[in-house]
Amino acid sequence: MTAVTDIDMNREECENNVNLTENPMPVVAIAHNLNVEDEGVSKLEPYVGLEFNTADDAREFYSLYAAQIGFKVRIGQLYRSRSNGSVSSRRFVCSKEGFQVNSRTGCQAFIRVQRVESGKWVIDNFKRDHNHELEYTEGMSLSPFQTTAKSLVNGNYRQGIRLLQVEGDGDHFPSGLISFKRLKTGERESEAMVEPYLGQEFSSANEAYRSYNAYAASMGFKIRIGQLFRSRDDGLIAARRFVCSKEGHQHSSRVGCGAFIRVKKQDSGMWVVDRFIKDHNHDLDPPREADKKIPTALVGFRDDASGGLENLGSVETNDASHPKRGQESNIGSNWYDVLLEYFQSRQVEDTGFFYAVELDDGRCRSVFWADGRSRFSGSQFGDAIVFDTSYRKSNYLVPFATFIGVNHHKQPALLGCALIADESKESFTWVLRTWFRAMSGRRPQSIIADQDKAIRQAIAQVFPGIHHRFSAWQIKAKEREHLGGLLSIDSGFKYDYDKCIYQSQTAAEFDAAWNALLSKYHMKGNAWLKEMYDKRECWVPLYLRGTFFAGIPVNGGIKSFFGSLLNAQTPLREFILQYERGLSRRREEERQDDFDSCNLQTYLHTKEMVEEQGRRLYTLTVFKVFQKELMDSYGYLGVKISEEGIISRYLVRKCANNNEKHIVTLNGSNLNAICSCQMFEFEGVLCRHVLKVFQLVNIRDIPCCYILHRWTKNAKYGFVGDAETESGGSSQDLKAMMLWGLREEACNYIGAGAASVERYKLALEIMLEGRRKISQQN
Repeated sequence: MTAVTDIDMNREECENNVNLTENPMPVVAIAHNLNVEDEGVSKLEPYVGLEFNTADDAREFYSLYAAQIGFKVRIGQLYRSRSNGSVSSRRFVCSKEGFQVNSRTGCQAFIRVQRVESGKWVIDNFKRDHNHELEYTEGMSLSPFQTTAKSLVNGNYRQGIRLLQVEGDGDHFPSGLISFKRLKTGERESEAMVEPYLGQEFSSANEAYRSYNAYAASMGFKIRIGQLFRSRDDGLIAARRFVCSKEGHQHSSRVGCGAFIRVKKQDSGMWVVDRFIKDHNHDLDPPREADKKIPTALVGFRDDASGGLENLGSVETNDASHPKRGQESNIGSNWYDVLLEYFQSRQVEDTGFFYAVELDDGRCRSVFWADGRSRFSGSQFGDAIVFDTSYRKSNYLVPFATFIGVNHHKQPALLGCALIADESKESFTWVLRTWFRAMSGRRPQSIIADQDKAIRQAIAQVFPGIHHRFSAWQIKAKEREHLGGLLSIDSGFKYDYDKCIYQSQTAAEFDAAWNALLSKYHMKGNAWLKEMYDKRECWVPLYLRGTFFAGIPVNGGIKSFFGSLLNAQTPLREFILQYERGLSRRREEERQDDFDSCNLQTYLHTKEMVEEQGRRLYTLTVFKVFQKELMDSYGYLGVKISEEGIISRYLVRKCANNNEKHIVTLNGSNLNAICSCQMFEFEGVLCRHVLKVFQLVNIRDIPCCYILHRWTKNAKYGFVGDAETESGGSSQDLKAMMLWGLREEACNYIGAGAASVERYKLALEIMLEGRRKISQQN
């Protein structure tokens, strides 16, 4: 069970907890083959060739060295491989490097670590000298830490470093990573729990967050990271807002609370509270301890050149009241660094990019992400989704799952991706719930997913009442496992089995055929068949037709979004490159399909107005489906068989085939037509039987309620017309579609407008005029 907190993900502190003690700061001596300058204290001296397991280990080691010498460290430049785009080298620099703020002196001290073929990180450049005075104090001596230098370096150097006992005390230090920034003179956790006030100063935005979070815990509310403000001069973050968790109205739990603080960065580098709203519009909870409800590591908060809190993601974490799962994660530990670095770089380019990481007892577990385009696609095509966990078919290198929708060209649309830590109900629940949150709470009508118990329970918990359809690949695999002999040897059994499954038109027909099948082949004792009969609503076509599945065939599925580019065997070094390549390929295909639908026309086979209407509104792919139904309707006969007031019933059967027939019920008042074949309910396109009845009663135009906006040429723009409104979309769905439609177009508009000064001026003029017209409508 997990609790949600809207805070950020910091890869540096993902697996470490902060433990503070009330004891005075002891001095830790690290000795053995090191240059001893002070009795009892040794310096951790970097040198070219020193080896680390990860770049983060190198940064931590350099920070320990810096703390002992008397300076601070920032994350400097990174270098990427030209072959696969992965990070190949990192620089960690003195905090006074550069001249961006007055406190910096252009210091040249740094280390650079290079990734070698073995996967280790090796120092290949080290500048020791500083051009400023160092600030060594007793308070900056090495403090107790769990991941000591012993665990940070490799080879002889690593073996020679050991943690000594505290002088005068026989006990070892308690474990836990200590942040040097948190242990400034006079700073204690209890002192941070004070009411904010205008003019209050902090050394970083991180510190401001921690202080406000501690205050919130003592008052009985929770906080989230709110809006950030960037400088117009250099684009760096100039101010941050931290808000009450009940701010806004995006979720039912939020009540539009106005309580917040805003901190603004000063020229001195300090962050100062310049706005503070204390009052809440809701009841407060009993006071609590801050670090029991949030991760002790502020995940995602980075103290870099811009002042920290750069990349907004989110974390879900187990608090003290929730059981810890304890299962091993199926995601390699080296994946988290690579993915989180990629997510942070994407957020710089894409303001709609969303990611979340699940934490369990301070350990990273499942990961979810969706870019702005995927979230926009969710507002258009999130009504029927495929939760693809086909990585489970074989022994996998990476548990990579995708959320797929069907776009207006009947092609797969990516709605989100996840790496799933294990196959437990809790992991699947977390992933589904996070996807739901990323899609702005837009609930799908149906979902296609595997039939395993953990997945079924997770879907029932996150989307109660949704129609869960089992994956066709898994059904076929189970059939081979439990019925393989009969299916391959006895052709009669296969014929009767397929006829029962795929040709039954009513529940009574299916039950009769199923019982006859079990009796004929002596299968009444087959436990798997009994189980599948109990779950027949999840896989038998008869029970699926009344639910919208965007026309995904019941005995098949939708194409894999990434195809052979990305799968469960893709190694880490290729993963992001192949992901980007697959994403680019699919979206280029969609752009080409959009162009073709707007510029090419399909040949008309009749002079019917409905055919011309369909060609004008539908995309090419969907129009071909509609056109085929229209042409096939001419091979059917329709007869009115009853009439009760405005309700008429028609029998529609195929010419020269009395076995193929369906009943169409027509409401003469609103032209609402229901066919027993349920094609419109399943696919969203009118069937030949209804079109035949429309011909009989002289209806020449398709009623707008039968033109689903998701199948039209304008679907990519998120246009919301009468058809969408009349089909019963909720106000929340409507708002999500409008929001993402405007955001998508705004991104394209900004890109086009920033191409030149002339275009910028024109774009700005048009935007200002548009805003003026919108204001006049208020």
